[in-house]
Amino acid sequence: MPVSSQLADRICFVTNGTPEADAAAARLKARYGDFAAEAADVVVALGGDGLMLQTLHRVMGMGVPVYGMNFGSVGFMMNIFSEDNLQDRLRAVQRTRIYPLSMQVLDSTGKTQKALALNEVSLFRSSYQAAKLQIVVDGETRLEELICDGALLSTPAGSTAYNLSAHGPILPIEAPLLALTPISPFRPRRWRGAILSNRAVVKFITREADKRPVSAVADNVEFQNVLEVTVFEDRSHGVTLLFDPGTSLEERVLSEQFRF
Repeated sequence: MPVSSQLADRICFVTNGTPEADAAAARLKARYGDFAAEAADVVVALGGDGLMLQTLHRVMGMGVPVYGMNFGSVGFMMNIFSEDNLQDRLRAVQRTRIYPLSMQVLDSTGKTQKALALNEVSLFRSSYQAAKLQIVVDGETRLEELICDGALLSTPAGSTAYNLSAHGPILPIEAPLLALTPISPFRPRRWRGAILSNRAVVKFITREADKRPVSAVADNVEFQNVLEVTVFEDRSHGVTLLFDPGTSLEERVLSEQFRF
């Protein structure tokens, strides 16, 4: 859906810090002006998908949409870079609203910590020994023991990222679903994960935690020596991504399913 013309009035530019992105940002700022994110109508991010995730976390709660232009490698969440007609492009964008996962961690010291993840929450073994995880969904144990390198719970937006590399399913952006995917499962070897409702509350309980330490990661926030990790979709937070017409995130995720 096209947005109001006001979206193009006050722009905040951020970069991934590379010389190419910084030079492009300097030219764009001279041409279109530059505002702080708190005062902007839109944030334009010059970088790759990593910068996009960082920027989305930064603006979460501000209500400011983010439009990316690719200066990275893959750029799955970015638009093609051009210095021309930026305001016209911003007036014609399509919006995609995504919601994060809330991760609550209980660690071996008894401390509870929280973080948000737009892509996925992942658990990883922290030593040479495989992790042993009990998986509980909505209060019911669904898998008594998963021996593995780790496991992850992915949002639709993150389903084409690490989740796909771990052989998890691609989820349509608008689907009210989450993907639960094992990472290098050893026992049960044939278990390939599950597709869950986005209303599900998933708890991972680490077994033999002293002998088999596990870390938990929400996007780029990591906690060590976790005992329990509880994850659910947080609809009280959300961020808006902007894409050029015909290149929406919905279209990109759909197209990804026909690549080989």
